[in-house]
Amino acid sequence: MRDILSALGLQDSSPGAFGKSTISSSSGREVRVVSPANGAELGRVAVADGAAYDRVVSDALEVFKEWRKVPAPERGELVRKVGLALRDSKQQLGRLVSAEAGKILSEGEGEIQEAIDIADFAVGLSRQLYGKTMHSERRNHRMYEQWHPLGIVGVITAFNFPAAVWAWNAMIAAVCGDVVVWKPSELTPLTAVAVNSICRQVAKQSGFEGIFSLVVGDGPELGQKLAADARVPCISATGSCRMGKAVAKTVAERLGRCILELGGNNATIVMPDADMKLVTSGVLFGAVGTAGQRCTSIRRALVHESVMDQFLEKLVAAYKQVRIGDPLVKGTLMGPLIHAGAVDSYRAAVERVSKEGGQVAYGGKVLAGMPSPLYVEPTIVKAHEGMQLLKEETFAPILYVVPIRDVEHGIEINNSVSQGLSSSIFSRNMQSVEGFLSAAGSDCGIANVNMGTSGAEIGGAFGGEKETGGGREAGSDSWKQYMRRQTCAINYGDDLPLAQGVVFS
Repeated sequence: MRDILSALGLQDSSPGAFGKSTISSSSGREVRVVSPANGAELGRVAVADGAAYDRVVSDALEVFKEWRKVPAPERGELVRKVGLALRDSKQQLGRLVSAEAGKILSEGEGEIQEAIDIADFAVGLSRQLYGKTMHSERRNHRMYEQWHPLGIVGVITAFNFPAAVWAWNAMIAAVCGDVVVWKPSELTPLTAVAVNSICRQVAKQSGFEGIFSLVVGDGPELGQKLAADARVPCISATGSCRMGKAVAKTVAERLGRCILELGGNNATIVMPDADMKLVTSGVLFGAVGTAGQRCTSIRRALVHESVMDQFLEKLVAAYKQVRIGDPLVKGTLMGPLIHAGAVDSYRAAVERVSKEGGQVAYGGKVLAGMPSPLYVEPTIVKAHEGMQLLKEETFAPILYVVPIRDVEHGIEINNSVSQGLSSSIFSRNMQSVEGFLSAAGSDCGIANVNMGTSGAEIGGAFGGEKETGGGREAGSDSWKQYMRRQTCAINYGDDLPLAQGVVFS
């Protein structure tokens, strides 16, 4: 790991503020980064103080004034080079993600691949920032819409995706002509520093080093400062519903723009005609992958009562085969939780199960004798729809299994929580599937069929409804959030007709 950190340009103590150049901070504070996998210190990152933050934003604003003038396809060429640079460092960055966030290695490398993929997507998008033309009701007039760069995009990311979520925003924003100020989670700042450094080097070669900026904090202070900054017209924030509400309130007070991707208390519906092999594989990864620390993790399995016993038998057998341990070791399927607070939340939820009328069918224990005290058993709970636990999102590998009578009952329970990120159904029945996908079906931003709730691809817009925040990132037409729309009308005639037949003469 020391060789990897060195190859990525990370020092025992790395700076935590980058604008047009590295910016020193006088805070005197550092974030100490400890791997949840084994408790080893990976490094330290300086905390940016208020002066360093202001310098970063001032630099970004100065760079934006020139970057916005660069033709979009030329901006796409820079992003193409960023994608190539990330490819060159994929394995090293993937191992760093695994060590710092506790993900298994294939997920760590997969996250960097996601950043590469969105860079590729953004390259094509740089030639597709289309505006509409429309017919004017006024004679000898033409109307059309065009899109211009917005400015600085502030990106606040969470620990569980320390590279990909930033890339979803930054690659799209860059081809749109924006610049990015990144405030990463204080739990995973090394990945942020390493990724940002690679991207900055590419940008520097084109004379725009400050396109990708970074400020590292040790708490919510810098995130709130970024949210309140009127120089930053757009804030994209990923995290808890509580954090998102605070950010949204701050941004709304200055009438800024928010892209929020918050909690996801996701459910999958299992119907009697479902392929149980697909169900078992999909639910296993959805509930256990990333140790249940994905916003798209499956939290609730809503299983038709006629196949409940079969479902539980197969899923328990699959859970027993999950290898838990060091995420960097080949064959490991589940690593640790991120910190002691997450373990406490897991333990507290398990303790509430019996009090609320549920029963632990598998797991439920914090594991002893592991490389760190952050390893837990993936847990299956026999639950009922009246349990308060089902309404809450515990960021841990706990799956609540609830019996349902029919697909309508499943949809009702799916929609009964305050979050609305992802959902899925396992069924071969067209009526069940189409009902689930209809306006009367799932109320989530993502709805999958015969697969789990996780595994989003960058080509589609990612995000959800209700307390998930309503934002959308990555593909489709999400790029419009990073630009300002302008409607233009041109009079090429000799007189001045007014709209709606108004006469003023």
